[in-house]
Amino acid sequence: MTEFPRLLHTVLDTTEPRPLAEFYRELLGLRYRPGDEPPTDGSPDESDWLVLTEADGTRVLAFQLADRVTPTTWPDPTVPMQLHLDFTVSDAEDLERQRERALALGARQLVDDADDPDEPLYVFADLAGHPFCIFVG
Repeated sequence: MTEFPRLLHTVLDTTEPRPLAEFYRELLGLRYRPGDEPPTDGSPDESDWLVLTEADGTRVLAFQLADRVTPTTWPDPTVPMQLHLDFTVSDAEDLERQRERALALGARQLVDDADDPDEPLYVFADLAGHPFCIFVG
């Protein structure tokens, strides 16, 4: 018996699981759980649930098909930010490198606080509109 539940992974709803999984796979250097890889035989990808893991198999993120996802309008409170992901990098140079990578992968930049002396960061929206931050930690 365990004393406390353990977080298995974070699940993101999306109308397009594969593109969002690919975005985070590339951004974070993750891999697919065995069996969740994209089809290689030219067949259509009809995945409604995908899991990304670390190299050792530890689950990190999962992507669940949803009929509709309403992206947050944050910082406007009309549609609140119900969840966001935080990622850290080691220094300001790496922050800029990761900013460029995120944008190249299709993220939208929402906030630029890279000049904040206490906590330089960027806030982005992923392909489905889920917000995430990259900051020097």
